[in-house]
Amino acid sequence: MVPRSPRELIEPEKAPPLPQRSRRSRHPIVVILNFFMTLSVLAVLALGGLFYWGKIEFESSGPLRQDKTVLIQPGTASESIANILERQGIISNRWVFSGAVRAYKANDQLKAGEYLFKSGATMRDVMETIVQGKSILHNVTFPEGWTSAQIVERIRANPVLTGTIDEVPPEGSLLPETYRFTRGETRQELLDRVKRAQAQVVADVWERRSSDLPIETPEDMVILASIVEKETGRSDERTRVAGVFVNRINRSMRLQSDPTILYGLYKGEAWMQARTIFRSDLRKPNPYNTYQIDGLPPGPIGNPGRAALEAVANPSRTNDIFFVADGTGGHVFAETLEEHNRNVARWRRIERERREKRAQEQNNAPASEESSEPQSN
Repeated sequence: MVPRSPRELIEPEKAPPLPQRSRRSRHPIVVILNFFMTLSVLAVLALGGLFYWGKIEFESSGPLRQDKTVLIQPGTASESIANILERQGIISNRWVFSGAVRAYKANDQLKAGEYLFKSGATMRDVMETIVQGKSILHNVTFPEGWTSAQIVERIRANPVLTGTIDEVPPEGSLLPETYRFTRGETRQELLDRVKRAQAQVVADVWERRSSDLPIETPEDMVILASIVEKETGRSDERTRVAGVFVNRINRSMRLQSDPTILYGLYKGEAWMQARTIFRSDLRKPNPYNTYQIDGLPPGPIGNPGRAALEAVANPSRTNDIFFVADGTGGHVFAETLEEHNRNVARWRRIERERREKRAQEQNNAPASEESSEPQSN
């Protein structure tokens, strides 16, 4: 080795020359392929970033600041649903929502309906609510004993239901109860549900009736239950009132039920307003007047609920054949006419005292109220 001077020792050595690119690497096709490969890698990275951002957006709290209701009409496409949700401020980005719906293959699973979205609901929450069809449920209640005309009138008056009802169903064919429905259900669909419910309940109760009842058909059970329903509004009295009527039938006595008179006179409008029974009404020709006819009237006088049907199917086992109002909203029962007459006399005294008290009050107040006569059976 040739010795070098100190200066030569501290000077950097020259770098070797760069290797020459081969002719193959400089070929235009290779250059183009490299370009597209680089572009593909960048695209994958961009899509990955976009997917990650979209996932965060999809699962983050939404822009809604207070609960809101949105109606989605039948036949609305998924893209239109996304537009509606964004316009209503339910979601922040319709593109993210639409992309997620496609990713989850839920395009054909979005259901029409009226939906309540909670404040801050994520897009995932919104999508799952619509996919599962968790529509707002509305309620309508029909009191026990209402006539079919009353029930139909309440259905017709409901603003959420749609369509019309052309015919009032037969008396006793509807089940008084609370029903839940979604916006868009028709009035006839709800009425059909009420009819099916009554048919099912009647069949179930009839199957479990006492074997020694003097009632031959489910239709007769409905008729008697409708009378029991109008005689008492107290749940603890239904079976005892039913027992009184069963005892009367077994003894070939007339039922002598005041509500049957009213129904015979006014039919479906019998219970739409308070009415008084006059002595002259007892003598009017009336096929429903159980003071005039033997046995049951020709049809129900309203729509009995399940409790009244069950009371008739399994009545109390007593010897009672009379009952009269006791002044507290209930009735007092009796096995003999003498005992019943004493109960009636007691009730008359209560009524007389009430009238006297009312008369005294009228001296201080110009308004007055009419009182109806008590029921005595």
